[in-house]
Order: sequence, then C-alpha cells, then structure tokens
Amino acid sequence: MATHHRQNAAGRRKVQVSYVIRDEVEKYNRNGVNALQLDPALNRLFTAGRDSIIRIWSVNQHKQDPYIASMEHHTDWVNDIVLCCNGKTLISASSDTTVKIFLWDVNTLTALTASNNTVTTSSLSGNKDSIYSLAMNQMGTVIVSGSTEKVLRVWDPRTCAKLMKLKGHTDNVKSLLLNRDGTQCLSGSSDGTIRLWSLGQQRCIATYRVHDEGVWALQVNDAFTHIYSGGRDKKIYCTDLRNPDIRVLICEEKAPVLKMELDRSADPPPAIWVSTTKSSVNKWSLKGIHNFRASGEYDNDCTTPLTPLCTQPEQVIKGGASIIQCHILNDKRHILTKDTNSNVVFWDVLKACKGEDLGKVEFDEEIKKRFKMVYVPNWFSVDLKTGMLTITLDESDCFAAWVSAKDAGFSSADGSDPKLNLGGLLLQALLEFWPRTHINPMEEEENDANHGNGYFQVPPHTPVIFGEAGGRTLFRLLCRDSGGETESMLLNETVPQWVIDITVDKNMPKFNKIPFYLQPHSSSGAKTLKKDRLSASDMLQVRKVMEHVYEKIINLDNESQTTSSSANDKPGEQEKEEDMAMLAEEKIELMCQDQVLDPNMDLRTVKHFIWKSGGDLTLHYRQKST
Repeated sequence: MATHHRQNAAGRRKVQVSYVIRDEVEKYNRNGVNALQLDPALNRLFTAGRDSIIRIWSVNQHKQDPYIASMEHHTDWVNDIVLCCNGKTLISASSDTTVKIFLWDVNTLTALTASNNTVTTSSLSGNKDSIYSLAMNQMGTVIVSGSTEKVLRVWDPRTCAKLMKLKGHTDNVKSLLLNRDGTQCLSGSSDGTIRLWSLGQQRCIATYRVHDEGVWALQVNDAFTHIYSGGRDKKIYCTDLRNPDIRVLICEEKAPVLKMELDRSADPPPAIWVSTTKSSVNKWSLKGIHNFRASGEYDNDCTTPLTPLCTQPEQVIKGGASIIQCHILNDKRHILTKDTNSNVVFWDVLKACKGEDLGKVEFDEEIKKRFKMVYVPNWFSVDLKTGMLTITLDESDCFAAWVSAKDAGFSSADGSDPKLNLGGLLLQALLEFWPRTHINPMEEEENDANHGNGYFQVPPHTPVIFGEAGGRTLFRLLCRDSGGETESMLLNETVPQWVIDITVDKNMPKFNKIPFYLQPHSSSGAKTLKKDRLSASDMLQVRKVMEHVYEKIINLDNESQTTSSSANDKPGEQEKEEDMAMLAEEKIELMCQDQVLDPNMDLRTVKHFIWKSGGDLTLHYRQKST
C-alpha cells in the first residue's frame, strides 16, 4: 500500500494545502449568486455561487429567518445547480475541476457521490473550451452546450453522438433553453443578442436585440411564447417571441444579472427570482405583466426608455458582505481586509480566526497605524475569489518563517524562548485530529500533549483543502473530521510527503541562514580586517552580533569584573551573558548603511529595511566615544 501511494504521489503534480477562515455557519451568500432553483411544492429556494456554498431558503414570507441549511463540498465558485427527481436530489457544477458535478440528497444534505466519483463534462464534449451553459429538454433527447467558442454544440445524450454545431453569435454563449420536444433552442450571449434556433433546420430563425449589453440569464414560460432576459445592463425584460415589439421592462437590479428563476406554480408566472453579482437575491412580482401592448415607438434599437413594472422587490433574501481587499502585515501573521460594506477587519492567519472588527475605518490609515519595522519572509498566499479568506501553503515557501515564541505571544512554561516555524505549527494544527499525527500511546505516556502543536488550535470547523498547484481539488474536509474513518483513509492517500514530514514525523524544517560581513566602521580608525564571510540564523538579533564583536574582536579586558568575586559567588551563566550584553551595548554600536541599528532588530529585518540592496549584508561596528 505504502509503495503504491508513493508512486501515485510522485506521478501527480505538486500538492498544496489551503484553508478557509470563516464562521462555523455561514448563513448568508457572501458573494455573487450564480445559480437558483425553486421548489414551489415545498416553498424552498436553492442558491449557489461564488462563495462555494449551496444554501436552502424558505420562501414562505411569514418566516422571520429564511435560512434552512447549507450543502458544502465545493472549493470554488458553484456555477450551476439543477433540482431533479421531484426535488429529492440536486446536481451542482463548480469551477473546482473544469466542471465537476456533485449529486446531493436534499433531505440528508449529503453528497451522494464519493468525493472522487464525480462526472466532468470533458467526457461529453471533446472540446477544450470552458462550458458556460448547458441545456437538456424534458424528454432527455437533446443536450445543447454554449462555450467560449461562440458556437452552440448539440448532442444526443443517449448515444453521446454530436448532432450539429450552430454558428451566429459573436461572443460567449452564456445561457440556453430548449423547448419540450427539443426542436427549438433559445440562446443568450455576451454579444448582447438573444437568438432562436430551429434544430430541425439547423439554423437561427430569429434574433432579438432587447439589451444594450451581454445577455447572461434567460427564462421562458412553459408555452415557449414569452422570454425573460437579464444580464450586464442590470435590466430584466419580458419579450413576446412571436411579436418582439411587445416587451416590458420588469425591473432594474442594482448589479449585473447572473441568474433568474420563474415561479412556475401558475400560468402566467406570478413572480421571478433574480440573482446578481451582489449577494442578495430578489423576488419580483409579475402581476399585470400581460396587460401591456405593443409600444408604437419601439424601433428594435432599445432607444425607447420603458417604465419598469416594479420598483421594489416583493421579497429579499439578504446577502452578506464579501472581502474585496486585503493587506498582509509585516509580521506575516495578521491580515487587514476591507469588504463590500467598507468594513475593515483584522485577522489572525495562524489561528485561522478573526482578530477584531474595526468597522468603517480608513483602510490605508489602518495599514500605516499597524506598520511595524519587522521583516518575516512570506510563507503563505491569499485568495479572495470566494469573498472569504482562503490561505494557501505551498511546499516551496511554507517553512520560510521562523519567529521566537515570545515575539509570537506564546509563553512556554519553563520560561525559555524557543524558535517556532509558523507554517509548521499551522499544518500541525490543521491535521491535529488525523490519527496518523498522534504519537503511539504505547511509546508515549502523556499522549494528550502530543496532539497538534502544543501552542494553539484552529477552529474545528475550518475547511482544509488539498489540491494540485493551480489545478484540481483532490480532497476537502473540515479540520475536526480528519479523525473520521473515511476521511483519514482519504487523507492517507492525499497528504503530500512534505506535510507528513512535519505533522507525522515531527521533523522540523531547517533554519534560514543569512550570510553577512562584519567590518570596523571607517570612522573608528581600526584597520579593515580580511573579509570573513559569516553566517547566522536570519532571526539572530543585532544584540548578539554586538556581543560577538565585543567579546571576540574588540576583546576588551574584562577581567576586572570577575577578579573581585570569590569562588563561591561566581555569577551564573545567564547573568554573565546579561552582563556581556549590557557592556556590549554600552561600549559599541553596530551600523548598516551608516544607520545605527536597534539591538532588538534581527538580521533579516536589517537586510530588508536598511541594507535594501543586492550582495551580502555588510555590518560595521565602532566603539562609542566615551
């Protein structure tokens, strides 16, 4: 098993570890909503989108809190969802692997497919373009897809045979609808047009220019006579397909329209649900829509301003804010973010949690205020595409950041100040519950102390994601679930060796070394020594270099301090060191680029903020004038 696993891992691309900093229950859509499905029988609306979470809402207006539950497995934007089998199952498609489709049981909210048993559209298409839209007729005899290649492709799903390619659009095809028997198709495109196609004649039989900009969402009534369209211009129209002069502007949204869902509980439909690039979802009433007549001035050019049928939505499913800006502070542990409501938040990357809500403060001012002249190497990257903080650890730089326990605010029981590796500690916390990271209780008495990293834990609901660098997701689970039987088996297959080294084998990464030269300052009159290239940990404090200079180079006669003390009251090692440090600070100063250095600074901070140039760091020393 082990050798098989190793070969497997070697054949794969590099594996990264990511995690999301978030609340345990994310009640509100945090970002644009890409997909909607309505179950009128149960009064339920399903939403999914850019925060990767599928949510179920009660659309019964008497309920105070419409949120019912969430379904989570995806790690990237959910692009589409389809409710089927009379509302018992839901299929979801996401960007986390070209198009990955999960089958969910709506009642138990579980994914029916095992995490690695998903269908991708590549088996269907044989084309490499991103598929933006798919449609199948109710009888299941025709499938149409629209993509970045501007054409519609048509298949027979029963045989997977390609039937035809339909050309005419001049930009991406974003939305598709088929009539019941699969003889006609409607398409909406980023080129701003809606086209009606006859699949029998294999051609476009009508083009509708209703919008000024891209058409991203379409719905049609059951009789296939009226089309509802929305898109980039934020407007939603209803157009009579038989007489396009007859159209009505239903409403104007606050942001570009991504998806619409007709309430089909009656004919004509009583309402339409609309989602946009913002996180709220609105229900607009269609009462009175079929009382409108042809507008005499309509000239097929969208120039006539129409009065919207509705100015206020009938019902709103409120969305949350999404993070749109972030700044990693110099300690490489804290992040400041700003969201769509202009709220600023301070986050702790290491503990995977929110530090504090700062409210509507000036973002750049807050960054300046929290600036510290300290340099810690980059050891993670941040992604905001889901509207939440996703932090990714990569083998190449995950272990670059060492800090002292005191600087990190971790006190050790024995008063020592060990050096801690931030990436290492975090990985140990993320996999704390994975059985393989626990030391065998037979070998170790105080077993409890060996879980995690001994300093902190991350919230157990934190989603942890293993994925190929820049590629597909291999496995997503919650931190607390890594002790589960199925999860721990999947982890055994997925966790890369560089993570096992630190979490299971407890092999700490090596310290980073920094080369530097030490020379007398020109003003000291001392002759320049032959250039010896020294090397030390990049966390070494300037104070320690000063002690070295004082003790080894200047070599002042310090016997006078020790001769008076008798054999019985010789100072201990620690006191000696403290005396030495104090003397060094009194007698000499260390400089870089002619700037006197603070003894508390470490070498990497000196190199980053003061040396600031290529080549090896050079430090100069001189005795303080008494």
